[in-house]
Amino acid sequence: MAVVPPLLHALESAGFVARYLHPPDLPAVLAAVGEPDAALREVRPRLEAWPDGLADLRTALAAASDAVLAAFEGLRAAGPDDLRAAYRALGQLPRAQEALYRLCPVLPPVSRAFLDPAHRQDADLLARLAQVRPDTGVFHVDNAPGSRGGFSLYVPETYSAEVAHPLVMALHGGAGNGRGFLWSWLRDARARGAILVAPTATGDTWALMGEDLDTPNLAHILDQVRARWTVDPARLLLTGMSDGGTFTYVSGLEAGSPFTHLAPVSAAFHPMLAQMADAERVAGLPVHIAHGALDWMFPVAQARAAARALTAAGAQVAYREFDDLSHTYPRELNAQLLDWLAGGVPV
Repeated sequence: MAVVPPLLHALESAGFVARYLHPPDLPAVLAAVGEPDAALREVRPRLEAWPDGLADLRTALAAASDAVLAAFEGLRAAGPDDLRAAYRALGQLPRAQEALYRLCPVLPPVSRAFLDPAHRQDADLLARLAQVRPDTGVFHVDNAPGSRGGFSLYVPETYSAEVAHPLVMALHGGAGNGRGFLWSWLRDARARGAILVAPTATGDTWALMGEDLDTPNLAHILDQVRARWTVDPARLLLTGMSDGGTFTYVSGLEAGSPFTHLAPVSAAFHPMLAQMADAERVAGLPVHIAHGALDWMFPVAQARAAARALTAAGAQVAYREFDDLSHTYPRELNAQLLDWLAGGVPV
């Protein structure tokens, strides 16, 4: 009771900063959240006094707390002119989430935190998630920090081999990795029973130029997952952020792509992508494009052009523009994409 509430509050506040991070606005965003890490910093020393019988719990909470505290320290030191430092600071958040996630079966407040807000009071869902089954949870396959070409995977605790589950393959941004990007999607996949795959590019970023080694690697990863878990072939979403969104176009528009839905976010786009795409593949293909009006890396005009070009080519395009989004990831979009994947109408 002393440690978990301030830890979860600080983690949620850091997520708010990540969502609304726009270089000129960083000081204002930090001022808006205040100092949620102060209460956590005050209680953090208590963990050192916990008995050895609680060592596993203590280690996980300490690692998560230290990562969140480091994130806020780095954000305040970065300032609006050092965006690279701000992104490095936010890179602490996946480490905190990875440490915390394994406590879901024993700490109900943590389990609720790993659900989207709409499902946190769903007692039936929480009870089913607490019944941990074999072959469920988070796995990392050749995806240690610093490695390339591996993948991280989440299989919902509610998984049943008798049910065909939707699958989301989520591609990280440039210089990122799947192990970290997994946490941008996990709470929504967990709430809705979707299998989540977060690969890491084979190179420094996705194969946007030169030889494409990533598309066959994605196919190989998908084959590995399908061989072990029951996946619905009619609900396969390829999505990505920034370079991952651009590669969603590049790979997902190929004639042999197995993905049924594409959802690039904050991605670059060139009209040649639509012109060179396989016409039969594009015709009727569901594509959801999301972009921020404040995007400083890939101007929103590129997303508007993508929507026009793919619509003209025959795709079923849904376009969503966020007035308050910079070059950051809108996690609130995930639930809508999963509803769309299930056959709903995109917002």
